[in-house]
Amino acid sequence: MNRLELNIYTNLALALFLALLSSKIMKKLHLPNVTGYLIIGLIAGPYCLKILSVEVIEQFLIIPEIALGFIAFSIGSEFKLSYLKKVGKSPVIIAIAEALGAVLVVDIALIITGHDIAFSLVLGAIAAATAPAATLMVVRQYKAKGPVTRTLLPVVAIDDALALMLYGISIAIAKAIDSHGTVPLASSLFNPIIEIVGALIFGAILGIILKFLVKLYTGRGNRLTSCIAMILFCIGVSNLLGVSALLACMAMSSVFVNISNISITIYEQVDRLTPPIFMLFFFISGAELDMSILPSVGVIGAIYVIFRVVGKVGGAALGARIAHSEPVVQKYLGFTLIPQAGVAIGLATLAMAVVPDYGSEIRAIILSATVIYELIGPIVAKTVLKKAGEIEDSL
Repeated sequence: MNRLELNIYTNLALALFLALLSSKIMKKLHLPNVTGYLIIGLIAGPYCLKILSVEVIEQFLIIPEIALGFIAFSIGSEFKLSYLKKVGKSPVIIAIAEALGAVLVVDIALIITGHDIAFSLVLGAIAAATAPAATLMVVRQYKAKGPVTRTLLPVVAIDDALALMLYGISIAIAKAIDSHGTVPLASSLFNPIIEIVGALIFGAILGIILKFLVKLYTGRGNRLTSCIAMILFCIGVSNLLGVSALLACMAMSSVFVNISNISITIYEQVDRLTPPIFMLFFFISGAELDMSILPSVGVIGAIYVIFRVVGKVGGAALGARIAHSEPVVQKYLGFTLIPQAGVAIGLATLAMAVVPDYGSEIRAIILSATVIYELIGPIVAKTVLKKAGEIEDSL
C-alpha cells in the first residue's frame, strides 16, 4: 500500500510527460492534441503496454470527475443572456433536433433489423449524449472562431440535459414493454426531471454564492481559490444529493457569468489552471479503453456507431434549417457532435441496474463506441471547423 501511495506522484508525472510528448507528435501530424492524449493513454495503459497498471489508473479516477466539473464550468460561461439574446433560439432548437435525431434513428435502425424493442429503446436513448470535453479542447487548441463554434458550445451544454430526459423517458417505455420491470412508470419518467431541476437549482444557488466570494476576496489567488473550491464543492454535494454534477457546475457558471461584472477575469484565471487537468483527463480516458471488447459487439455495435452519427448530423442540419442558422452551421455543426464518453458511459452503467437483462450488452456496446468516437471525433471536429473557415489554414 505504501509503495502505491509513494508511486502515485511519479505515475502522475509520467502521465503528464507522455501527454506532452504526444502533443509534439500530433503537431507534426497536424492532428488535435486531444487525440494524442487518448492514444498515448491507450498505449501506456493496462490494456496495451501496461506501463501503468489497472490499480494505478484507479488511483487517478478522481481526476476525470474534477476535469468534467471544470469543463462544465467553462461551457456554462456560454450562457450569458446578452449572448443568448444575440444568437436567439437556434442553439435550443438545434440541440433538441440533434438529440432526438440520434435517439430516433438508432431506435428505428435497431428495431427494423429485428432487435428487441425494449433493448433498442434503452440503447437508442444513450445516443443523445455528447461529450463536450473533446470538442472544447479542439476549439481551444486551434482558437476556433465563427458561427459554427458560437453555436456549438451552447448546443453541447444543452445536450446532456436533454440526454438525461430522453433516457428517463425511454427507460420508462422500455420497462412498460418489458414484463420484468418493477419500477413504476411515473417514477421512471419523473426521476430524471427531478434530477435535472435539482441540479439546476443547486448550481444556481452556488453561482450566487460564488459572486459574493469573488467580491469578498479581491486578490487574484484568493479569487481563483474560491472558484476552485466552489467547483469541487459543487461536484461533491451533487454526488451526495444524487443530481448531475455536470449540470450543476454548468448552472453555477451560467448564473455567475450573468450576475458578476468580473466573470471574464475569473474565467481567464481558471483557463490557465486547467491544461494539465485536461491532459490527465484524456490520458486516463485513453488508458481505460479496452480495445479487446471491440470484436464482441458485432453488428449491433456497428449499427449504433453509424446510425448515431447519421442521427446527430441529420438532426443538427434539420434544426439549424428550422432555426434559419447560417448555411455553414447547417452543413458542418452535426459533425462536431460525434464524441461520446462520460455521460454515455454513466447511463450505460445505470442500464445494468435498471434493465439487467440488457445491461451488460449495452455497456459493452457503449464502451466500444466510446473507443471509436473519442479517437475519430476530435479529428473530424478539427477538419470540419477548418472547412467552415473557423480555424486558420496554418494550424
